[in-house]
Amino acid sequence: MKNMIDVRDVTRTYGSGATATAALRGVTFTVGGGKLVALCGRSGSGKTTLLNVVGGLDSPDGGFVSVAGHDVTAMGERERMRLRRETVAYIFQSFGLLPVLSAAENVGVPLRIAGVAPTERESRVELMLSIVGLADHVNQRPAELSGGQQQRVAIARALATRPSLLLADEPTGQIDRETGRQIMRLLRAVVESEGVTALVATHDPLLIDLADSVLYLADGKIKA
Repeated sequence: MKNMIDVRDVTRTYGSGATATAALRGVTFTVGGGKLVALCGRSGSGKTTLLNVVGGLDSPDGGFVSVAGHDVTAMGERERMRLRRETVAYIFQSFGLLPVLSAAENVGVPLRIAGVAPTERESRVELMLSIVGLADHVNQRPAELSGGQQQRVAIARALATRPSLLLADEPTGQIDRETGRQIMRLLRAVVESEGVTALVATHDPLLIDLADSVLYLADGKIKA
């Protein structure tokens, strides 16, 4: 399968002059389709910036980024929004669920935005919640769920629109270690079952063991 991600000599600097901070310094790597790749590095190493550049949330100062064969660096804001709606999905450390909506309603939000018909939407939501092991919690709101369950809802929501690429930024950062292990195993399972590619920023050593490959980022550069 062709590469899902192709990043070449990407740079990103915040600020200017004496206060300038180089977050990315000539980053180059590829990720094949259908792979689970762990992005490791200390806090401040540039992991979040790199995820944002790959997903079109941020623009690099230089270099080339391609996702699913699309040149992200050549896209305007409208095209990047379409990329995030149709091709790329995100999982964040903070879950990002809407507190007034049930688990099922949260998972259905991106499908509503995409204009998916109600019958198809309900079927997809049911399937996604079943895949993440929450078939019995469809009507519960986030406050009624544990941290691990909330992250499972977030994963189901991210996968609802059948994205090609899943970007996850420290998805186990706010849950306990054992629950984090369960989430990592779930990510491994959904990569295989849904055929999605995943780039996951993490400090969890378990994901390193579960990943197809590992990228180490230090001082804004990929280390061998």
